[in-house]
Amino acid sequence: MIRRLSSGGPDPGTISHRRSFRHSTMMLWLTSSMALLAIMMLVALILLLFWLAAGGSSGGGQGVAAGDHLASIFLRLQNGPAPYNSEGIFAAIVGTVAVTLLMTIIVSPLGVIVAIYLHVYARETWYTELIRIGIHNLAGVPSIIYGVFGLGFFVYVVGGQIDQWFFSDALPKATFGTPGLLWASVTLVLLTLPTVIVATEEGLARLPSSLRDGSLALGATRFEMTFGVLIPAAMSSLVTGIVLAIARAAGEVAPLMLVGVVKYAPSLPLSGQMPFVELEQKFMHLGFLVYDLTLHAPTGDGRMTLIAAIALVLVLVVMSLTTFAAVLRGRFRMQYAQEALF
Repeated sequence: MIRRLSSGGPDPGTISHRRSFRHSTMMLWLTSSMALLAIMMLVALILLLFWLAAGGSSGGGQGVAAGDHLASIFLRLQNGPAPYNSEGIFAAIVGTVAVTLLMTIIVSPLGVIVAIYLHVYARETWYTELIRIGIHNLAGVPSIIYGVFGLGFFVYVVGGQIDQWFFSDALPKATFGTPGLLWASVTLVLLTLPTVIVATEEGLARLPSSLRDGSLALGATRFEMTFGVLIPAAMSSLVTGIVLAIARAAGEVAPLMLVGVVKYAPSLPLSGQMPFVELEQKFMHLGFLVYDLTLHAPTGDGRMTLIAAIALVLVLVVMSLTTFAAVLRGRFRMQYAQEALF
């Protein structure tokens, strides 16, 4: 009887191992294929914009070196009509980077705090589940709705109250009761907050329970366990959420048209005094320049090339911001891996 059982079919454990190996291999190939496809699409987009910006649509890009293409793109931006020339492009780059960085500074600690509360401190009750459902639903709200809310609440209500408290001498001229850099950044915070919360909470949920139990068993408080053990271990997921937030916020245009972006700003939203940023000032944005040039600029031979050139600059700025955040994520991951070894 024993021989018959031992010499029968293949071992069930071996079958399960083979099946798991096939599934893992299939998922690895599928993930690699999707990543390769995304990279190819990004490269194709950049090459298309480069070709259009260099005048390829008019047939002038044949047999011309890449350096000549770059020179032609620079000349188009240098000699284009205001605010689409190099001076306006520089102001738009500064505005795009300023509103994105200010949004990142605000959304990062806020999203982490909410995720920590939901995962570590909050009890699993019906209202915490309702909060999670609301956060996931906020991620699907159209961006223009955030712009309407920012205009109605942040600009008119909060900004108007700030003017009455601190800038009453300047009334009826509004200081913070008008669209500006601060309210545009706060509106983008609401837009990207669900992304940071979900990414951080999922990173905390993937950590083994032994980290939490071991920290508490060694006498650490919940605060020390959270910020001394869990947050460093989940730093990669946290920065991933910030990268996704930057990628979305840097290219948003619809909400910014209501809360601070303009076609032309007479000066940069920067200053030489603390906090080195003019929070109440309106600003320019690369995405809005593309929108305005597409819809309102007069048609001509150089219109499409100018649109492609500004769009190419916008793509490069977004890629630079996300690449910087991704490098920072890699450094956090490497640092935590080295600390875990010792």
